[in-house]
Amino acid sequence: MGEMKVHADALHGATTQRAVLNFPVSGRPVPPQLIHAYAILKKACAEVNVALKKLDARRGKLIQEACDTIIDAFVEGYQTPKARGMMRHFPIDVFQTGSGTSTNMNVNEVIANLAKGAAGGGQKSEAADIHPNDHVNMGQSSNDTFPTVMQVAAAAAIQRELIPALKNLAKALEAKAQAWDEIVTIGRTHLMDATPIRVGQEFSGYAAQAEYCVLRAERAMVRLAENLPIGGTAVGTGINTHPEFGKRVSQKLSQAIGMEFSEARNHFEAQGTRDCVVEASGHLKTIAISLTKIANDIRLLGSGPRCGLFELSLPATQPGSSIMPGKVNPVICESVIMVACQVVGNDAAITMGAAGGIGSLLELNVAMPMIAENLIEQITLLANASRMFVDKCIDGLQVNEEIASGMVERSLMMCTALVPEIGYDKAAKVAKEALAQGKTVREYVLEHKLIEPKKLNQLLDPWSMTEPGGTGAGGG
Repeated sequence: MGEMKVHADALHGATTQRAVLNFPVSGRPVPPQLIHAYAILKKACAEVNVALKKLDARRGKLIQEACDTIIDAFVEGYQTPKARGMMRHFPIDVFQTGSGTSTNMNVNEVIANLAKGAAGGGQKSEAADIHPNDHVNMGQSSNDTFPTVMQVAAAAAIQRELIPALKNLAKALEAKAQAWDEIVTIGRTHLMDATPIRVGQEFSGYAAQAEYCVLRAERAMVRLAENLPIGGTAVGTGINTHPEFGKRVSQKLSQAIGMEFSEARNHFEAQGTRDCVVEASGHLKTIAISLTKIANDIRLLGSGPRCGLFELSLPATQPGSSIMPGKVNPVICESVIMVACQVVGNDAAITMGAAGGIGSLLELNVAMPMIAENLIEQITLLANASRMFVDKCIDGLQVNEEIASGMVERSLMMCTALVPEIGYDKAAKVAKEALAQGKTVREYVLEHKLIEPKKLNQLLDPWSMTEPGGTGAGGG
């Protein structure tokens, strides 16, 4: 395609530079997690090719050492100076060729130049002592490596970042549930007064949501890890690679990352679709929805302090207004909810990118870089938001027991417990007239001598209404 000028200190070559010029779209390169996973994959491929007698040991060793140089740049994280320094060699925009060929060749060129530099051969990949296609990309195609890297990077991030963060969230919520299990407050359905509930019971529901989030993250991780396309090469047939290549590389990846990866059972499904990613994204979206429920309930219960519910006191993290002195807002909850909105949006982008006739066309999906970026961002945002939620909000939550418990006696829905004794219609009349007269249910019943006091005290015991089989009748 002619000459291409490349900066003298760049580790990439002409193919990468051409892609940089072709795709000036967002200014965002592919995520560093993908480059990290690519280096791990290329190292595994070199090891397997040497073992299969496809690649000579000298080149194989140099390629593996070059991959280690890239891997080492990310050992301490993806935002360190070392990681950022490495990422400048991977400058291609995420909105590039839909198969990720540009990024695959970018990785191949950088590894080849690092390997030849280590061997004293300079940094021009065209010198062909170690060729980016013939040696680094041996037995591979962009069409099986990029989707493999997408899944490996995401599965590893879920294992390393998201699952521990969600487990910590569940633990923090369960601690509040146990600490506040003796405090009875009023339940609300349709945002209206309902029958009593213990604050601990409310938080046990949130803790259970977080526990289900852990299960969903684990399912997403397994789905991504069990269906690696590597070994399918161009269209899933495995042309130009050894029949055992995909299986052996998957085993090497398992050893390198510390989780179980396996080659796809059907390469045509694995490369022609991104269904496994859509499924994983669906689990991540559900986690986001769970977080919105928890965060929104907490900010509602913390509304006030004088003109809202104020059953909870949220930690004061920063001034809430540039004009209203003393105002403190539920900013951590708001941040979590915005993260959830973004995750849902990412899921929509992934779904569209994986849909037949849009991204998945015949033997290949051609929206993979966009899908990969959105998938990695989902995991990162959910993990970071979960950690922040615990550290900046949940751990510091306090219950305002006097307010929470004081609402129970004033609730007209206490009349629900009278239904077995006086019937639904009379209990409804009690609620209506008590409201009109500004009385509690207890005051109204005693005044009109509808139930003798001792029996009434039993029926209107708030704690008994929070236990299975307690006083009262069903309803919604």
